[in-house]
Amino acid sequence: MNLPFQPVLLTTDALLWAIVAAAALLLWRARRTPRLAAASRALARRPVAVGSLAFLAPYVMVALLDSLHFRAPLPDTPGTYGNTVESVLDRMLAPLRERTEKTYSAPLALYSYARETVTDADGRVARVFVRLEHGGAHLADADARAADLRQRLWPAVAVGLAISVLLAALLCAALARQHGWRFAEAARRLLRGQTDVAWRSALLCAAVLIVGTAAVLALAGGYHVLGTDKVGQDVLYLSLKSIRTGVVIGSGSLLLALPLALLLGTAAGYFGRRIDDLVQYLYATLNAIPGVLLIAAAVLTLDLYMDQNLAAFADAQQRADLRLTALCLILGATGWIGLCRLLRGEALKLRELEYVQSAQALGLAQWRIVTRHLWPNLMHLVLLTAVIDFSGLVLAEAVLSYVGVGVDPGTTSFGNMINTARLELAREPAVWWSLAAAFVFMLGLVLPANLLADALRDALDPREANHRP
Repeated sequence: MNLPFQPVLLTTDALLWAIVAAAALLLWRARRTPRLAAASRALARRPVAVGSLAFLAPYVMVALLDSLHFRAPLPDTPGTYGNTVESVLDRMLAPLRERTEKTYSAPLALYSYARETVTDADGRVARVFVRLEHGGAHLADADARAADLRQRLWPAVAVGLAISVLLAALLCAALARQHGWRFAEAARRLLRGQTDVAWRSALLCAAVLIVGTAAVLALAGGYHVLGTDKVGQDVLYLSLKSIRTGVVIGSGSLLLALPLALLLGTAAGYFGRRIDDLVQYLYATLNAIPGVLLIAAAVLTLDLYMDQNLAAFADAQQRADLRLTALCLILGATGWIGLCRLLRGEALKLRELEYVQSAQALGLAQWRIVTRHLWPNLMHLVLLTAVIDFSGLVLAEAVLSYVGVGVDPGTTSFGNMINTARLELAREPAVWWSLAAAFVFMLGLVLPANLLADALRDALDPREANHRP
């Protein structure tokens, strides 16, 4: 049986889906643990936390869609597949990917940003800004752009608002059915923010995202919303493709760093003596090496290995994926030190508390005491540090790619976009939209993560439990 496509599982795909499975398991565990369930309910009542999750959800969705890879079948030879690896997101964004221009063009522009030499009907040669091949190609008159933008924008905004109102009505109906309220009572409570979950904040953020997405979709049908880069690629497409790289770097590195920090930090603080000395020597040695130099040495060593073993890699995408995976492992192997020190200090205090000493007097196994009494009281630090470090790792990728030791140059990422924009800003006139797009998309990922970290700290810290409303 010939499949319509050949599934392809890249290393980073497996890594990202493993993180999704781990997050789902954590949520399931939280629902069955009374303290974590109470903390989850406290988190759900915080408008900032719910709004941050609403903004982060589209990023996660885009990253997951871009992590479903496949090879399309060849049209002339049934049963065989091409060498190009695509993702579901690539197919969804095919119009943006395929509508390339010759070079730079500004956002919503009709003309190229660079002059070209043309010969008119009279044989005269001139340097002019030529019309784009795809951006605004449906307009016969360039002066009609403003009217066309209004004609596309206002119906899209109206549709987005209508979808938002429909979503609010469905939520009101669900709340009324759940609590036995009238529909008007549910709507009143929702508008006043008098619900167990901060649905009002979620709806406002969802409405902003829905209206914005509808407007961008309407404009993207005829224009390059964020312009094009040096080789004519749509910047909106590059920005959306960069989301997966940022999410993989942030979450993949944490997948290695958090277990290392949790195991070594609690072991050093609880058992002490030689284990404590060994762990301290280990992270003191690693901390003495400049992180950028250590990462650069590891990445350059990997590049040398791949250059000497080209036959071991099927294509350039597999090579780029291996470098992205290696970068996650390197960042994870060097990013556990701060959390390990913090957990060691907390474990030193917790082991002296009465309930831990009582468990020791009752003869409980040492690691059972660690897992039952220490780890639950350290989990708020782990989760808080995870969210904060996620933001730092996303920004670290941009810095590393800027200095040339980040992801593969062929991989679309915020760091590579910023690195390219460094040269574009030196042009006259400057090409600013690539840098602006990377900045806005990174801000939309990092800022909600930092706000969520603050809300997580208040909800998960046991010392705040007595002060919760």
